[in-house]
Formats: sequence, C-alpha cells, structure tokens
Amino acid sequence: MTHASPTTLAPAVIHPSAIVDAGAQIGVGSRVWHFVHVCSGARIGERCSLGQNVFVGNRVTIGNNVKIQNNVSVYDNVTLEDDVFCGPSMVFTNVYNPRSAVTRKDEYRDTLVRRGATLGANCTVVCGITIGEHAFVAAGAVVNRDVKPFALMAGVPAKQIGWMSSFGERVALPLTGSGQWKCPNTGAIYSLSSGQLSRS
Repeated sequence: MTHASPTTLAPAVIHPSAIVDAGAQIGVGSRVWHFVHVCSGARIGERCSLGQNVFVGNRVTIGNNVKIQNNVSVYDNVTLEDDVFCGPSMVFTNVYNPRSAVTRKDEYRDTLVRRGATLGANCTVVCGITIGEHAFVAAGAVVNRDVKPFALMAGVPAKQIGWMSSFGERVALPLTGSGQWKCPNTGAIYSLSSGQLSRS
C-alpha cells in the first residue's frame, strides 16, 4: 500500500451550487463554496478559499493561499497576490466614475493587492491603487490611494494610523523617524527608515 506525501494536494473542491465557467483555472487544494460564480477568464491559485456568494470576474488573477470571505466580488482588473485575506463583504471597484448610462468598460483601472495584505470586513478599495505587502486595512475603511507595505489603515477616507507585522501584530514604532521592533511571536526584526517599514 502506498501513502500520499503530506505535501500532496487534492484537486479543487467545488460545491454543487457554485458556477465555474469553462476556461476558469482553479489550483489544487482550493475550495469553492456555496453560490460562488467564477468567470471563464479567472486564474486562481492553489489552496485558496472562496466563501459563500463570492464572484470572480474574467480579468482577475488570484495567487496561492488567498482567503476570500463571504459576499465579496472580485471584479475585472483586480490582482491578489499570495496570502491575501479579503474579509466578509469587503468591496472592490474597477471604474472610478461609474454612470449607468455611460459605458466605461475600456476605462477599468488596475488594482493590485500585494502578498500577505489583509482587507478587513466591509472595507472598500477604490480602483487604481496598490496595497503594499502585509498592509492591514481595518474594517469599514475606504482606501482611495496607494498603501505602504506593513501600513495599518483605518477611517473614511483611510489614513495610516500605525504599522502591522506580517504576523498580524501592531508594531510599536512611530509613523515617521527611525527605529527597530522585534515581533514577540516570530522574533522577526522590523526596521523603520525614511517613513518605510521593512522586515530584516
């Protein structure tokens, strides 16, 4: 008798109520739950989870180990890198100035969410921006400009109120200046210089 290696991943699991259009790519180990719709051009990586009532458009790329919670629509021109977390009912847009009577499909703006970022429940990401690696957007925030790596954003419109580690702990450093901080969970060292936080 042979046994599968612990690293072997099963094919994607797709709930019978989900609609996955022909041509969509979904990586091994991913889970697609109730009433999800994945359009034909979507590219979804391995070990992802798409919660109930998620929509994924045609021109969407989703990396590995991405968690998309219930009631999230990932519209065309959105890219989610590896390890991104999208909280329940958060919102992406792809047109900056929509009008029902004006067709603007040729005006979609690209949105990029870098590796490890968290988008909290009910937050809104206005199209055409980049959210940096391991940034953390608080629940209910409205993000309408680029976000620095490791930045903690909150409010309407969202403003930076601090820094977050890749583990998800608030970093005890000011927004500006310089300094170092050690994560109590991982031991990783974070350094602040010229208004940018980096992990050593």
